[in-house]
Amino acid sequence: MNRELTFPLPEAMTADLIMRALTEDLGDAGDISTIATVPKNRPARAELNSRTFGVAAGVEMARRVFRAVDPEIELETLKGDGFALMPGDTILVANGSARSLLTAERVALNILGHMSGIASATARFVEIVEDTGTAIACTRKTLPGLRALQKFAVRCGGGMNHRFGLHDAVMIKDNHIVAAGSIRRALDAASSYAGHTVRVEIEVDTLDQLREVLSAGADIILLDNMAPKALREAVRLTDGRALLEASGNVTLETVREIAETGVDVISSGWITHSAPTLDIGMELSLS
Repeated sequence: MNRELTFPLPEAMTADLIMRALTEDLGDAGDISTIATVPKNRPARAELNSRTFGVAAGVEMARRVFRAVDPEIELETLKGDGFALMPGDTILVANGSARSLLTAERVALNILGHMSGIASATARFVEIVEDTGTAIACTRKTLPGLRALQKFAVRCGGGMNHRFGLHDAVMIKDNHIVAAGSIRRALDAASSYAGHTVRVEIEVDTLDQLREVLSAGADIILLDNMAPKALREAVRLTDGRALLEASGNVTLETVREIAETGVDVISSGWITHSAPTLDIGMELSLS
């Protein structure tokens, strides 16, 4: 299934990241292997091909890498962000200076492979729970500096984004409760501070904590590391009074059973911090 995203990340958000990645690769001497072996004005064609099944993400980012190296490179996208991939599928075609294509290759592939790996992992979770009505979401467990890319990739795979940072949602975790003094104190303070336009989420570890939260009131309740039996009871107790999110021990083997308990959302850190890179390569030919 294709999940094409028509609104890519703003270029202003990604330009600095791309330049830092290229600078890291080129250092202060440039691509000495290419400069030494490839004639300056030799034209070439590069195809970025998937070597396995998956979901494309980071295609627009790869395009931006090529353009950053050489604005004269001509680009043609065959499989956009969110498109399903089969082995041998050509994702992107680039025509231009052979030197420029080779210099851009590794940074473009690193970003494209990493983001496509996240999208592909997300899609597997989404497909497993597809008929349950439960959504799959990512978390803040992302690589520093890459959060926007990784969360975009989750959307390409059909998942949802949890909060982007500490700034855009109230999330009361166990240590907040300890510091605040109690669940009710934490909820009352959060509701007063956030106002009526911001939803408040709180994490609970036990059904007793859940009962306390339900009596105090919360918009979203995170059920952390609860077994399926406890999750089913949590759904029964809540009875639609709050959105329920399950997290902890979420794997390809466990996600279906968790979804069948009736929770609204399952959040997974694995899809961003541990998803394997999708195998994508670049094939160069002379024009």
